[in-house]
Amino acid sequence: MPQSGNKPKIVILGAGLGGVIAAFEIREAVGHKADVSVVNRGETFHFVPSNPWVAVRWREREAIEVSLPPVMKKRGIEFIPVGAAKLDPAQNRLELEDGRAVAYDYLVIATGPELAFDEIPGLGPHGGHTQSVCHVDHAENAADAFDRLAANPGPVIVGAVQGASCFGPAYEFAMILDTELKKRKLRDRVPMTFVTSEPYVGHLGLDGVGDTKGLLESEFRERHIKWIVNAKVASVEPGMMHVEEMTEDGAAVKAKHDLPFSYSMLLPAFRGVAPLRGIDGLVNPRGFVVVDKHQRNPKYPNIFALGVCVAIPPVGKTAVPVGVPKTGFMIETMVTAIAANLKSLVEGGQPATEGSWNAICLADFGDGGVAFVAKPQIPPRNVNWSSSGKWVHMAKIGFEKYFLHKVRAGESVPFYEKLALDILGINKLRQTS
Repeated sequence: MPQSGNKPKIVILGAGLGGVIAAFEIREAVGHKADVSVVNRGETFHFVPSNPWVAVRWREREAIEVSLPPVMKKRGIEFIPVGAAKLDPAQNRLELEDGRAVAYDYLVIATGPELAFDEIPGLGPHGGHTQSVCHVDHAENAADAFDRLAANPGPVIVGAVQGASCFGPAYEFAMILDTELKKRKLRDRVPMTFVTSEPYVGHLGLDGVGDTKGLLESEFRERHIKWIVNAKVASVEPGMMHVEEMTEDGAAVKAKHDLPFSYSMLLPAFRGVAPLRGIDGLVNPRGFVVVDKHQRNPKYPNIFALGVCVAIPPVGKTAVPVGVPKTGFMIETMVTAIAANLKSLVEGGQPATEGSWNAICLADFGDGGVAFVAKPQIPPRNVNWSSSGKWVHMAKIGFEKYFLHKVRAGESVPFYEKLALDILGINKLRQTS
């Protein structure tokens, strides 16, 4: 029975890239037939893809923030700016950090990940010796560290550690650093190395898309960026990173590298957030939410999940653990599927809609970039395309402005986005006939 009078209550946990758009799209899908609430730690939305720009002072954080309470109020969505402490799926209850509890009929988990800096000694901005662009707070710290690098140039290391599943921002940041250092006429004093757990440059956790291997290797050569693949970061000390390069089969250490650095940004591995970890049947051992083709958990069918918090198996065996990214558009396909399935449930039906998991990515390099389309994201694919050029940088700027406008306006998919996707033949939902 519904928890709130005659209307079922839908609660969305998390208000990041996926959670905010999910709130808007679910509100539109169910209309007045259900109550919709959002639970999130804090009142502010940050546009995470702009964090690499914040880290070199191309953006201030205020430019990529949106205050969510007025936007949610305008859309008739209850907004609770308190973090979750523990989920009790057997009781359909979410316990909050301030002691309150929120009951739900349907829960949509859109928390994003927890950043596992602690898994490698010395990693990360919290007591470690490396920077991050995973959160705007980290990006601001990285900007301060970049100022110190500019005042006293030295070696730079950028990359992604073992178990990481988000590689695009590492490539972006390496190229953006290169571009900004050239602008400051400091690049000749800053040797750069890219360290990654991927089996080859451009793998991206997807076994490549189009010719991302050739495109990104060419960019690295052009920009004089050395690289180490199949890499495990053993530990990080002040000014020194210890890296083990594994053989292609992962059976042995091929070489050990002691890499000095003045500045380093490494993306960490992800895991599920603490309020969900250890719930049998809901999450896998890493804490990611298990879902079926309708984005619904098999054990708790009134719980849906989307985005980085979802469990997706690797695309294949690699020498060093490599996760699968969940890109922005891939997340939006999950959102659209969940909204359609919740509409069906609220109206007395059953879930029948699947997300396409098509992926569109714009990787900005500051003076150019690489774009790719993967339909679907996980191989084998119907479309496997990549391209590069200065247009990608301008497209990324346009997308930033567009997405922030979409959040401020409380829109999920404006008509012109639907039209553009239709022209490109890119669908959010899987075609089943």
